[in-house]
Amino acid sequence: MTAGSGAVTTAETTHIWRAVASATGPADRAAAEEGVRLAYRLAGLPEPETVVWADSPRAGAALVARLTAEGTAGRSVRDAVRTRPWATARRQLFGRLGSEGWAEHWALTGAQLWDGLVMLTERIRTGLIEDLAVTAVASDSATDTPVDEEAAAKAAAAAEQAVRLTLLDAVLGQHDAAWLAAFDGQEGGEALAGIAAVARAAGWWWPYERTAVVCERPVALHLDEAGRLDRGDGPALAFPDGFALYAWRGMPVPAEFLDELTELTPRRIREEENAELRRVMLEHYGYDRYLKESDAAPVQRDETGVLWRLELEGDEPQVMVEVVNSTPEPDGTHRTYWLRVPPRTRTAREGVAWTFGLEEAEYAPMRQT
Repeated sequence: MTAGSGAVTTAETTHIWRAVASATGPADRAAAEEGVRLAYRLAGLPEPETVVWADSPRAGAALVARLTAEGTAGRSVRDAVRTRPWATARRQLFGRLGSEGWAEHWALTGAQLWDGLVMLTERIRTGLIEDLAVTAVASDSATDTPVDEEAAAKAAAAAEQAVRLTLLDAVLGQHDAAWLAAFDGQEGGEALAGIAAVARAAGWWWPYERTAVVCERPVALHLDEAGRLDRGDGPALAFPDGFALYAWRGMPVPAEFLDELTELTPRRIREEENAELRRVMLEHYGYDRYLKESDAAPVQRDETGVLWRLELEGDEPQVMVEVVNSTPEPDGTHRTYWLRVPPRTRTAREGVAWTFGLEEAEYAPMRQT
């Protein structure tokens, strides 16, 4: 990352870093390792004696926990390698642009990537904590001794805390793309050249005095239009060693749950006790199809459409308005739409008005489309 001549626009820079953030496939290990060594040198540190690779952040965190417990990796140098150079670059850029200039620059660069990457990294952290903490507790309790529930709860809390502490030492590699986009090509950004090189070539990594642990990138990443993890027929995020996260429109779901989606019936949906999973089932099955194939009945009709209400045990009612597009399709037919409206809706007209941000009395279209 060096001061640019202005030839590359902020839009182009952001596009490049968006691609880095979503990159899948094998890491460029040679480039990543050179980036690690450069990051140490730029921080005024000796290069690490060894660079060790892991096939996922889960494997990386487990390896880091073992190396730090053994005392062979040395102390964490994350502050020197990542935090201080970042703070210096931000201070210089903020000083040059001023408060308003910085806000505008951030809006055009890092902010374009920030929300999606926060969602993704938090989901990875949660998955790591759940997986590694459960594994640690299971390993400690693998005996014939009767389980002491209080002791088990304490062990689970301790295991979770240990994983969280390990994650504090991580640098997020490609998932640091938001703030790297903001500093790319800016004066002071050259101090982040090593961090940026690793990000372009690999995933998460942990810098310690004698050892750096670097992770492979995902082999698969599936996001919806809102940038949320989303896949209905497999893992939404997967790494080479099998560590994977399953999600439907951002909501975590069990892996086995997805197998059921292709064989759903209204009865199976009704019998699902977990309200969140039932909502996923409804979204996948289609509210309109479910209403037609279940015992739901219209509760009100008017010139705008038909109001449907479906009571769901343990969850708020699902209320929808069935509307027909007055503009015909090329073949002369009229398309039907289903509008999800608040549970309090009493009439189809009120529901349609709500979708336009209006009260029922305010809604008076000259022509429906």
